[in-house]
Amino acid sequence: MDRVSGADVSVRVAWADDAPAIAAVQLRAWPVLYAGLVPSEAFPSGPEAEQAAAAAWVESLQKPGDARNRVLVALERNRVTGFAITGPASDPDRDPVADAELRELTVDPEEQRRGHGSRLLQAAADTMTADRFTLAVTWVNVGDDALRAFLTGAGWAADSAHRELDLDGSGTTTVKQVRLHTRLA
Repeated sequence: MDRVSGADVSVRVAWADDAPAIAAVQLRAWPVLYAGLVPSEAFPSGPEAEQAAAAAWVESLQKPGDARNRVLVALERNRVTGFAITGPASDPDRDPVADAELRELTVDPEEQRRGHGSRLLQAAADTMTADRFTLAVTWVNVGDDALRAFLTGAGWAADSAHRELDLDGSGTTTVKQVRLHTRLA
C-alpha cells in the first residue's frame, strides 16, 4: 500500500490505552530484531501473547517507577508505528542523575524507512534533555548494522563498552552488544 505524502505523523508520550498497539509492534519486531539469534518458534505469538504483553505494558505505563522513565509512541494518524523507551542510565559505570539511557527504539518492521525512527529518536533526545540528562547511552546488537548506522548517522558513537546477554537463561542463546553514546543539547 502506498502512503500518502504529507500524512499526519507525530510522536507523543504513550498512554495506557496505547498498550495493545505497543505490544503488537513489539511482538512483530522481535522476530526481525533477533532473526538468526533466537529460533522463530521461541517468540510469543497469538492472542494470548498479545494480551499478556499488553497487560505488561499497561502496568509499565501506569507505574513507571521513576518519573524520568518515559515511553514515546510514533503515530501515523492515530496508529502506533513505533515506540521508544527512555530513562536514567542503568549501567554501573554511568551516573543515573546525569546520564540517560535509550532503552529501546522499535519501529514496526512494515513501517521502517518512513521517518518514524528519526522522529522517535529526536523526540527521545528532546525528552532526555528536558529531564536534565546531559549524556545518553544505548545498547545495540553487534550484528544490527542498520540500527548502528542509523544511530551513528544521528551523532551517536561507540564508547568501547560491550556486553553479552543470555536471552534464555541457559547460556545457549546469547547476543553480543556494543554501547553507543551521545551528548545531549
